[in-house]
Amino acid sequence: MISVVIRTKNQSDALDFALKNLTQRYLHDIGEIIVIDNESSDNSCEVAIKYGARFVTIKDFSFGGSANLCAREAQYPIIVIFSAHSYPVSHDFFELIQKKFEQTPNLAGLRCLHNPNDYKNYINQIPASVDPNKSGLIFSGSAFRKSVWEQHPFKEDVATFEDKEWTVRVLKEGYEIDFVPAIFCYDIKRTKEQLFFRFKNDVVGNYQLWHQDITFRKALKGLLGGIYNLIKNFAIDFYYIIRQFFYLIKFVTNKPKKF
Repeated sequence: MISVVIRTKNQSDALDFALKNLTQRYLHDIGEIIVIDNESSDNSCEVAIKYGARFVTIKDFSFGGSANLCAREAQYPIIVIFSAHSYPVSHDFFELIQKKFEQTPNLAGLRCLHNPNDYKNYINQIPASVDPNKSGLIFSGSAFRKSVWEQHPFKEDVATFEDKEWTVRVLKEGYEIDFVPAIFCYDIKRTKEQLFFRFKNDVVGNYQLWHQDITFRKALKGLLGGIYNLIKNFAIDFYYIIRQFFYLIKFVTNKPKKF
């Protein structure tokens, strides 16, 4: 059977839909649903209980630490991790995952499909060993084997990309990471503050895992490039606002015939 674990914080509306989707369409495919909550101040706990999910609180959140908690809490040998704002779409989502693990004993994890990068790498058969970033696990729509995790837990001292770091590490140990054509939706609109939080973690994570260093020159280039794009986008938007205005004026003075 499969354990589904959802990581969330203050996303009760999204969590409600995700759990509704899971319980209405996939309940016969999964053994349990667990919500790992980072001290939400909304009614996420009540939402989880309404759908029969087990609610677990994590206080000192880190991406690696929460992923380890997901694995520890799961009772079944295959674990699928979602965020509250992601949910399966294809009708055979969990069936495909189960079948793939059964067919491949050496399989450590599976990446499901949700965007063009996933699909292109899947169709072009680009393995995680070549592109661990776009073909490795992504912990909002990936599955992994608990027995492999027990031997190789997730690192808790990485700022982010705990899924990619684990991918690289288990591949070196001789395991396999593969795609599975199970489709899910990643539906989120981040605030500016959330985007900045993600930016900070990505800078540290890219340095830790991919060794992408930051210099004063790169920082300055990023600042100037950001200002240039801001002015450019403003000018383009303003241009089309003016064009729309004059078109509407022209329309008012010369309306077409009604049918």
